[in-house]
Amino acid sequence: MSARRVLAGSVAALLLPASLLLSTETGSATDSTTRSASVAVTKKANQKISLEVLPQIVQQGKRTASANSAKAAVTATIKPVKVGRPVVLQQLNGSSWKKVGKAKQEKSGRAHFSAAVSKGGAPLAYRVVAQKYKGLKPVTSDSADTTQWLTPTFTDEFSGGTLNPVWSMRGQDYEPTSKRACSKGDPKAVKVGSGALRLSVIKDREAKGKCLAKSRKLKKKIAYRLNGHVGTKDGFSFKYGVAAARIKMNKLQGQHASFWSQPIDENSPRSAGHEIDVIEYFGDKHPQGGLTSFIHWYKGNKLIKTGSWIKDSKSFLKNKRDGWSKNYHVFSVKWDPKKIVFYIDGKETWRTSAHVSKERQYLILSLLASDYEALEMNDKKLPQHMYVDWVRVWETPQA
Repeated sequence: MSARRVLAGSVAALLLPASLLLSTETGSATDSTTRSASVAVTKKANQKISLEVLPQIVQQGKRTASANSAKAAVTATIKPVKVGRPVVLQQLNGSSWKKVGKAKQEKSGRAHFSAAVSKGGAPLAYRVVAQKYKGLKPVTSDSADTTQWLTPTFTDEFSGGTLNPVWSMRGQDYEPTSKRACSKGDPKAVKVGSGALRLSVIKDREAKGKCLAKSRKLKKKIAYRLNGHVGTKDGFSFKYGVAAARIKMNKLQGQHASFWSQPIDENSPRSAGHEIDVIEYFGDKHPQGGLTSFIHWYKGNKLIKTGSWIKDSKSFLKNKRDGWSKNYHVFSVKWDPKKIVFYIDGKETWRTSAHVSKERQYLILSLLASDYEALEMNDKKLPQHMYVDWVRVWETPQA
């Protein structure tokens, strides 16, 4: 299967089952759907509802699945904030509105939903109704629709048994300056099968002796290691839009799984582009939850890192039985000229309007054993793995 597919004419495959419709509610459809917009802002009764429809970036689960079966993310942000306020999602069906979801407002002010992206190949329009609650009148938002998200620019579902040539190996030399004196990228640590890309950290059995790995506090001799580390620099790049990957993370500390992007002319003091780390994961028992998102940019000749650990990362899990190394989750970023917003299964984790990349970016997937973390894991616990079910990009070029 080609990694880059123009899907025009095949959007009918994006249709989700009619059983997702919870119940039917008839109402006025006076807000016109001829205006195609994925964002709507409504001010009524001293309240404000910002409704945003994002592409198919919601798909938690244990097994691999078709990217076409993922759900669109719909988020309503309501002011004033009333935690626990019931909010209903409605889908336009002809001249009436059907109730297709319900949620409660969170302390962030948001109410989150997942929904179908199309029906019979046609886009769908949504609105929300914030119910009467604690002195607030019920308010119905204007509609937003999925038109912008019907056709991905890029898709790779890692079918077959070989890596599509749109991807190429990265970092195939031991690099002390990158804090990887003891590990390097290698095709031996990359495997495609059973509908997923497996990236690994394994022993480099061709290397002689041990490597002295160093962190700020420790020094330790460990086996040289090979990393799964691939990117699309020579095969695909984009400027602005949503990029998403469905990933099951590594279990143990000692390496970190990543989905990230670099400007095509690389991150340098002379570039208007910056590295975007959509997600990094440092292991199940990491004391700070294990998940991070960062922007790497230059101030003069000094490389600066902006971002942090994702606070209360467990709140993004589906339930107590869920886990980052147990199940697949969709990690995504929305990038436009003014801001960068990060998501897990359609729920926002962080946003920034500072140091927004202005250059085309290419995609990178990696499981890297940097020296400072590799020395914390015994050689006997190798190999370690991360799995990528699919990657998609919906490019939104700006005029």
